[in-house]
Amino acid sequence: MTAALFAVFAIGLLFGLPIAFAMGGAGLVALAVEGKLSLLSVPQRFFDGINSFPLMAVPFFILAADLMTASGITTALLRFSNSLVGHIRGGMGHVNVVTSMLFAGISGSALADAAGPGAVEMRMMEKSGYDKYYSAALSAATATIGPIIPPSIIMVIYALTDSRVTVAGLFLAGVVPGLLLGAALMAANHWISIRRGYGSAHRPMAWSERLRALWKATPVLAMPAIIIAGILTGLFTPTEASAVAVFYALAIGLFVTRTLNRRVILKVLLQSGLVTSAALIIVSMASLLAWVLTLLQIPQSVAAAIGGLTRDPVAILLIVMVFVLVCGLFIDTLPAVIILVPVLAPLSDQFGIHPLHFAMTVVLNLTIGLITPPVGGVLFVMTSVARLKLEKLAHAVLPLLAAELVVLIGVVLWAPLSTAVPAWFGYAR
Repeated sequence: MTAALFAVFAIGLLFGLPIAFAMGGAGLVALAVEGKLSLLSVPQRFFDGINSFPLMAVPFFILAADLMTASGITTALLRFSNSLVGHIRGGMGHVNVVTSMLFAGISGSALADAAGPGAVEMRMMEKSGYDKYYSAALSAATATIGPIIPPSIIMVIYALTDSRVTVAGLFLAGVVPGLLLGAALMAANHWISIRRGYGSAHRPMAWSERLRALWKATPVLAMPAIIIAGILTGLFTPTEASAVAVFYALAIGLFVTRTLNRRVILKVLLQSGLVTSAALIIVSMASLLAWVLTLLQIPQSVAAAIGGLTRDPVAILLIVMVFVLVCGLFIDTLPAVIILVPVLAPLSDQFGIHPLHFAMTVVLNLTIGLITPPVGGVLFVMTSVARLKLEKLAHAVLPLLAAELVVLIGVVLWAPLSTAVPAWFGYAR
């Protein structure tokens, strides 16, 4: 049964089968080979995988991000970011990073960040004299900040998979790592810009111009503040917060920017529906695979194997980091969370690792996997948008990937980077 499970899954990936069907097919074949369980349990597992109230946050956050993008808020964010960091060497690259950090508080998705602001930022960098592959690489790297700074779709899925953590706790745990990712990418961009002669420094904007840019961006910047404040004060749950985000995005588009109309809204609903459908199919199929893995006692076997190597918590986290990084090369983030978390999360209890620290190690790992070939989802988005060659883009992203790995190692080695903010708000014991 175990051999059939992994063989079918590997063959499915090898032949380019969509990841959802590779997982569902592997689980189905494994159950058929085992023969003791009725295959009627398969559709029930599919349904159970998505029959969750907290999971409703996923389509709402996707819709909110699409509505905000359609509302034309990218321009306001770009102008505000430019007023802050545009005068520094490599200014347009820094604007790219800061804009992505601000948009991360709206989208919760790296793919949404890459396809929305990322595409605009890339074109602006090209017009300013940056190499097109570096522009796309930086836009891809900054898009990975989206799932780390709250809200985050990946964190919602993680919290559903591991009862040791809450959505609110994970959101707060992502604040410092997300800011560190932005700082690391800005440092890398500054170094690369000096070496290549990008973006000559110019006079900083006057404070009056900065305040004007801030005022125009305020309606956008208020959205993540409303979401986080509402969750922390108990005014609404994370799922209800996602619905609030949708209504807020509608209000911005209808009454502030006035760019939303019936035709645009219908187009956004269709686009969000397609993305949501794909995400939920992945979740339902992955839930079947995770259930089969549990039946086979794979989590216990993995925990025993890792525990046999060392008993040191830091060493355990480093082993997990390498393992998840390798998995992230071949599996997309959502299915990886559902498959790997039930297998690896019990290690946090067994070796005394804080659940939020462990969670951020896994989430940050998988997010970085979005810019690592061969299954780098964000890289594929950028190649599609800019008509670039994947091989050259993968090479251009390497120094930025190295900067993100430095942040990952820091998060692994120093737990307070993940746990200090949640502890301050009472979400970490």
